[in-house]
Amino acid sequence: MFVPFFKTLRRAGVPVSLREYLAFLAGLRAGLATYDTEAFYYLARTAMVKDERHLDRFDRAFAHSFQGLDQIPPEAVLKAMDLPEDWLRKMSEKHLSEDEKAEIEALGGFEKLIETLKERLKEQDSRHQGGNKWVGTAGTSPFGAYGYNPEGVRIGQHESRHRKAVKVWDKREFREYDDSIELGTRNIKVALKRLRQWARDGAHEELDLEGTIRSTAEQGWLDVKTRPERRNAVKVLLFLDVGGSMDDHIKVVEELFSAARAEFKHLEHYYFHNCLYEGVWRDNRRRWDAQTSTWEVLNTYGPDYKCIFVGDASMSPYEIAYPGGANEHWNAEAGQVWLQRARDQWPGHLWINPVPQKYWQYTQSIGMIREIFEDRMVPMTLEGIDSGMRMMV
Repeated sequence: MFVPFFKTLRRAGVPVSLREYLAFLAGLRAGLATYDTEAFYYLARTAMVKDERHLDRFDRAFAHSFQGLDQIPPEAVLKAMDLPEDWLRKMSEKHLSEDEKAEIEALGGFEKLIETLKERLKEQDSRHQGGNKWVGTAGTSPFGAYGYNPEGVRIGQHESRHRKAVKVWDKREFREYDDSIELGTRNIKVALKRLRQWARDGAHEELDLEGTIRSTAEQGWLDVKTRPERRNAVKVLLFLDVGGSMDDHIKVVEELFSAARAEFKHLEHYYFHNCLYEGVWRDNRRRWDAQTSTWEVLNTYGPDYKCIFVGDASMSPYEIAYPGGANEHWNAEAGQVWLQRARDQWPGHLWINPVPQKYWQYTQSIGMIREIFEDRMVPMTLEGIDSGMRMMV
């Protein structure tokens, strides 16, 4: 019966496999989500979502698959009121406070609550708004939607207002993880993690929890184990294009830079304008009296560094192909010569372009730099950065 839900997930871009779907069904057969909407949601999400970037897609697909639940007519609700008492009590323990449970008992208990609901449904033949008796909306009756009664039974409501009935999936707390939306510092960090390499060295030690548990179980007494502390071994050299057309991309580049500084302990950065030439800057104001020789950078950082260029690659083709083509100074050597030197020095290299990929074909200079980098250029999206990190691993 859940095959349509499975197909909806696939159409929504959640890469759920048949194995994961069968694991979800096995969980249902084992009774992990019996009569519990919230448990059913979390069981499905746990079994069929393996990457946090797909959580928001799952929420949307889940809501689409079960959206008809809020349109069940009163007569159908009446038939569904044959619910096990133990289930109702479990739901009350999970969602109601002690004071609210005491109020229900004061009214006659759960049996009285459900019996009264059945009688109201029999008597009522139209929608009711407000009030404190009929099944309706925006009132204080224990039955209906958008009301204020703490011991209510929620019927026909798109979302919970007071979180007193059930915790539903329409909160969509994971929108920022989706790889199809605009980048933010949080999800850039997720993509950059693929580049991290861990090493153990030095005298500093950390608790070896697994080793301690294993040794303690074997010895019969507490046997604390330690191990050399892990450190992030990857080294990153970041070249950032600033000024001119890059002013349109300041925010997203700032987020990338912030995420990179947080993820990589060994991070060095320099600024350039349009294309790499004989000089770069530590300061993004690019003061000409504070320029650093590109030769010095090439000779300082070894080939073990991962080199990442960030820029829109949008400029006059002359700036790349000819001496003297730079728009701010006379360059004795063409930009492509310096880019090739950078590629030779740092085999693990990448160009990240904030311009949407669908527009790359309209700018000749982007095509030229893609060719110099042998197509190791990716768009500045979560998916693009993720694929770029895989190229350099």
